[in-house]
Amino acid sequence: MKTLYFITSNKGKVREAADKLRPFDITVVQKDLGYAEVQADSLREVAAQGVKEVQKRFDQPFMLEDSGIFIMGLKGFPGVYSKYVFFTIGLPGILRLLEREKNRSAVFQSVYAYCEPKRKPIIVSGECPGVITFDQRGKNGFGFDPIFIPIGAKKTFGEMTTKEKNQFSHRSKALENLISKLKKF
Repeated sequence: MKTLYFITSNKGKVREAADKLRPFDITVVQKDLGYAEVQADSLREVAAQGVKEVQKRFDQPFMLEDSGIFIMGLKGFPGVYSKYVFFTIGLPGILRLLEREKNRSAVFQSVYAYCEPKRKPIIVSGECPGVITFDQRGKNGFGFDPIFIPIGAKKTFGEMTTKEKNQFSHRSKALENLISKLKKF
């Protein structure tokens, strides 16, 4: 079994990745090293900068992930600022911003960066389109999960089990892209 370190403080992300990678004989181990999340125009830029910083301090195979929710009725906000927005105005704040908005479509995006010592990082992405609900639903997941219903589902991510969420999620799709690249690698 191969060990892959996941550089994150988010236990929910680790749980999702471990569930997805288990069939490939990969054990995911959380490593909370912390790194600066630069303010950039894209999630890819944030992940690429994070990899550069972690590479200087860590010499094992690792991955990190950055994600955001892009709400069309808010012109893509909060996007790359999702984490900050979540911790400042939270779900109630987002729902208030959307009170009179008809366009509640949104896209969750995820970017994973994978790196081995002395190798160039692999960066992949995935996305999940859906809609923002009018109220919070469910206690599972984390972040914006209780207000997001993916296209093709009737439940919010907050109402789904990890296994159900992984059938739709942006992180799951990004991990599938990563697995595909690693098989070639």
